[in-house]
Amino acid sequence: MRIRWHGHSCFEITDRVTIVIDPHDGKSLGIKPPSASADIVLMTHDHSDHNSFKTIRESHKDVFAYTGEFEFKGLKFVGLQTDHDDRGGAKLGKNVMYMMNVDGISICHCGDIGKMPDADVMGRIKNVDILMVPVGEVYTMNVRDVIEFIEAVEPRVIIPMHYRVGGLSMPVNPVDSFLDMVGCDVEHVGNEMDVSADELPSETTVWVFSR
Repeated sequence: MRIRWHGHSCFEITDRVTIVIDPHDGKSLGIKPPSASADIVLMTHDHSDHNSFKTIRESHKDVFAYTGEFEFKGLKFVGLQTDHDDRGGAKLGKNVMYMMNVDGISICHCGDIGKMPDADVMGRIKNVDILMVPVGEVYTMNVRDVIEFIEAVEPRVIIPMHYRVGGLSMPVNPVDSFLDMVGCDVEHVGNEMDVSADELPSETTVWVFSR
């Protein structure tokens, strides 16, 4: 399986099927748009920095904020509803986290999670292999709450997203505060990497992607 970061919260996951999650259009954020094609595009919520499915090339199935289980080309997905803010979605609406299993590796993309999910959702994502989580604090959980969330989930790999990078016009914070507080090994892995189940770290590790 290959994971590639397209900036902000957009990731491309490729095995026999290519999945793109939360595509942005680039120009509205001040960064380059994703350069990717896909078989399926997953969108966690209806904000322009997460729902630009037209940016992704080729014909693809588009799944927008879907809650529940679904299949596509033999892959199983689960959409888990959460809140985009700390007021039950009253300010920013709802958010859907997507769980999937690709090449024997379980992945959870948190979208713009705004507060700790309920016990049922936490039970579904407990001990996931890879947790993609926003750490820029603005529009999402603050770093202290993110750390508490991660400690409850106990993933093997944490991939931070939705933080300030060069050129980004959105007023989110850099990744540094999160890395200072997370308390586990940090690896800078570049823009993309190949991952297999038997190569996952035995201790919780942060993989920081670059673009």
